[in-house]
Amino acid sequence: MNPLHEKHHQMLRDPAQITGLWSESGIHPKLLEHDADKGWKRTLERLGVTLLVTREYEHLVLAINHQATTWIHLPHPSGLVVDHSKETVHLACTRNPNILMEFRGETLLPTRARFLPGSLYLHDLAIIGSDLYGNAVGQNAIVRLDYDLGDERVWWPKCIGDRKPVFDKNHIQLNSIAAGKTLKDSFFSATSDQVTQKVPGDPDFPVDGRGGIFSGRTREMVVRGLTRPHSVRFYKKELWVDNSGYGEVGPIIGNRFEPILKLESWTRGLCFVKDVLFVGVSKVLPKFHSYAPGLDHHKSRCGIVAIDPVSEKILGRITWPHGNQIFAIDWMKRACFPFGGKRDVKKTFYLFGDSR
Repeated sequence: MNPLHEKHHQMLRDPAQITGLWSESGIHPKLLEHDADKGWKRTLERLGVTLLVTREYEHLVLAINHQATTWIHLPHPSGLVVDHSKETVHLACTRNPNILMEFRGETLLPTRARFLPGSLYLHDLAIIGSDLYGNAVGQNAIVRLDYDLGDERVWWPKCIGDRKPVFDKNHIQLNSIAAGKTLKDSFFSATSDQVTQKVPGDPDFPVDGRGGIFSGRTREMVVRGLTRPHSVRFYKKELWVDNSGYGEVGPIIGNRFEPILKLESWTRGLCFVKDVLFVGVSKVLPKFHSYAPGLDHHKSRCGIVAIDPVSEKILGRITWPHGNQIFAIDWMKRACFPFGGKRDVKKTFYLFGDSR
């Protein structure tokens, strides 16, 4: 056979290449090396759940339980949300064009994908009512997402303008959603509520104490004084948030953030499972040391910490020595991805079908 034809014949045979939309197959094994203490394993075993975790800059999504870690390779995965009523996982890939992906089954297999060209720059995802929503950070807005219809802007804060809202560029880093019963009952975190010449992504963009949380009902910032807040979530009718630039996590009491722990790393990703709070910690990106004024970037690490939100004690942790950044954390009762763990190649081809 012609060598060029032979090369083409051998390409894109591994299901990991197709599902991950990559010509390369697999991931570097160092990315999965981890240190997990006994408390971490004990906590996951007690809860009986699998954590789903996106590590955006490594193009990696993990499914972690007390026995194994499985994975899938996707382009810059960020927001991830589980629709427990439908046993479905939705995931946002934020390379351009953005991709919205759906996964189903105990072995999570991709069932739908929607390409979303343009300036969305999707971040967090949330289920509000029966609909899927996302942060269109590139448009300073919230969008309703549909696999058939695409995206529709449905909410934005007053600070970007009422008569002529500024949708053309990211100005405030509107980056996470605490899902209420409706949009008006929901809350949204952002780095700023000021539209200025400098924009997020510029290392000189001012962040210290400039961030906060917007009310869906008033469209105004109702909590202030945060630094690069992220992963705002409801827990027992109370708002919790990561104050990323100081490595903190805690609830909102009244209209003030009350940190319960400082974790010495960039905090992003927040998920409650029964009586346990899981918080993602990340390395501080070299270009953006100024975005973490409350941290020593040399001490920052990539991992997840399990916390008792009542006693404020750490129950356990997992750390990836070669990891970079966590974005989102959610959970399912039983789930795994088709790759990793004790990967059985024959079983993988059975799940996807062998088209050779």
